[in-house]
Amino acid sequence: MLSFVRRGTRLQGKQLAAWERLSGHYLVDVPRASAATSVDPEARFDAASAFGRSAPLVVEIGSGLGDAVVAAAAAAPEQDFLALDVYRPGLSDLMRKADTAGAPNIRVIEANAPDVFATMLVPASVDEVWMFFPDPWPKKRHHKRRLVSPEFAALVARVLRPGGRWRLATDWEEYAEQMRETLDQVAEFSAANEGADGWSPRFERRIETGFERKGIAAGRVIRDLTYVRR
Repeated sequence: MLSFVRRGTRLQGKQLAAWERLSGHYLVDVPRASAATSVDPEARFDAASAFGRSAPLVVEIGSGLGDAVVAAAAAAPEQDFLALDVYRPGLSDLMRKADTAGAPNIRVIEANAPDVFATMLVPASVDEVWMFFPDPWPKKRHHKRRLVSPEFAALVARVLRPGGRWRLATDWEEYAEQMRETLDQVAEFSAANEGADGWSPRFERRIETGFERKGIAAGRVIRDLTYVRR
């Protein structure tokens, strides 16, 4: 299940220096299956070992340059955050920002999110899953690449504890409607979209990133969704 086209992975300059200096703390070593972003099905993420403590765990899918997850981790030192992405330069920027912000409670995994959710994360081990502005794949022939699907919802349900929340946001109206239509039909989740219009109010811990500002400038409406693991 691939929902991305991998961009360049070459690091140089400040990004290479940050990777070499910080990956020992932030980067989770992932045994691979076959592809560079795959996960060996036997690999498991041990949160207590990775963070050196037991704390509520938030997993962010598609962390980009890391602005949202770093801000959240810095504001909530009592929680742990696991950031997933396949774009190595972005992960390098994320680690550098986390170091500057004094947010040691982040770990990053360079891997395909469905692989991580299918086997690497332990069942019922995650308190929240965040998916902010996933690739909308706007062309109809590419809709099959969209990550929000019944198949992926089953993987998210697998790792969320009962009562855990899946938070989503998008600036692509048609994708937002598809997300809601899809997840409303998944038995393992109940909608917590408290707004009168059937959407969630903006998640207060989701900062406005440059990506979101571009969407607003283009005239697109931001939609938030929240689902609770039954």
